[in-house]
Amino acid sequence: MAHPKHKVSKQRRDKRRTHYKLETPTLAACSNCGAAVMYHRVCPECGYYRGRQIIEKKVI
Repeated sequence: MAHPKHKVSKQRRDKRRTHYKLETPTLAACSNCGAAVMYHRVCPECGYYRGRQIIEKKVI
């Protein structure tokens, strides 16, 4: 198992970690109802995906 010969400074450690961050998901408008939907997902509002109804939503 490898052992470090020198202490890694806080600055050097933090420089390496600058890319460890969350990205906001890309949203698109649903072609059927216009709600915000993540790409490649069925619309949670109307149940449509790429112009076809995939999930039947109950009308309350």
